[in-house]
Amino acid sequence: MIYEEKTIETIPVGPLGLVPLKSCTELGKKVNDYLVTWRRERESEHKSTIAFAGYQRDSYIIDAKTPRFGSGEAKGTIESSVRGDDLYIMVDVCNYSLTYSMAGMTNHMSPDDHYQDLKRVIAAAAGKAHRINVIMPFLYEGRQHKRSGRESLDCALALQELVNMGVENIITFDAHDPRVQNAIPLKGFETVQPIYQFIKYLLKNETELQIDSDHMMVISPDEGGMGRAIYFANVLGLDMGMFYKRRDYTKIVNGRNPIVAHEFLGSSVEGKDVLIIDDMISSGESMLDVAKELKRRKARKVFVCAPRSVYQRSEHV
Repeated sequence: MIYEEKTIETIPVGPLGLVPLKSCTELGKKVNDYLVTWRRERESEHKSTIAFAGYQRDSYIIDAKTPRFGSGEAKGTIESSVRGDDLYIMVDVCNYSLTYSMAGMTNHMSPDDHYQDLKRVIAAAAGKAHRINVIMPFLYEGRQHKRSGRESLDCALALQELVNMGVENIITFDAHDPRVQNAIPLKGFETVQPIYQFIKYLLKNETELQIDSDHMMVISPDEGGMGRAIYFANVLGLDMGMFYKRRDYTKIVNGRNPIVAHEFLGSSVEGKDVLIIDDMISSGESMLDVAKELKRRKARKVFVCAPRSVYQRSEHV
């Protein structure tokens, strides 16, 4: 049995419900349009059975709102019945463009605000949905994924909190450290790798690239991204190199030890095109330092691949 046939033969968990929060409205519409077209084109002799009731619809979006009071407090409301539905709630915790008014002042929504709104919508479903899944492009508190000394373990706590509220599956894109899923070993956790999209658009826009180990290298900007870079290099059949951050552990600036230099481990990059692969760009400082170091080592072209950019970047980026 081919994959296409096997997929349609499975019985849906329940009528599909797509709940894009305000932070994910545009992405939600794109996903909904794709699903409407895809399901309309699918053919199966079982589509007329009761198990496939509501399988084809003009829209799968279920409206949900999280209005706020003047005090800054809020509530979650779902505008239609979700009884027995297979819900997919979409939230972008790094959408800083949204604002709300509190005590007459305008505040930009933080990841904490988006996360609280997600919990409000889950609570509004009131246990009536058959299954609740969360699609979170940037994993909430994904950078606080491990404990060092007496500090909080926010990502693990958030995952456990969602699971305790009834969430069955959590889907994210290129988690900073996917091992955080060990906090919820009995529930679904999917971290989607964007490698295919990187390669697709890189080759589409740079048609003269030579994809071989003599002309190209993959670079990890730090030791934490080694696994990601190794996977990328293996897919393309390239060599890889790594930078590590040499820090001054005698000083603390803004809560962390300052970086003294970026040291390089790997073969020569002279005359080669290099791909720097990371899961996010924060201030852009590390990427710029790594790119400068590669150009100083006479690299030909430098490409930066990252699925997301978070925080307000510096003016020189």
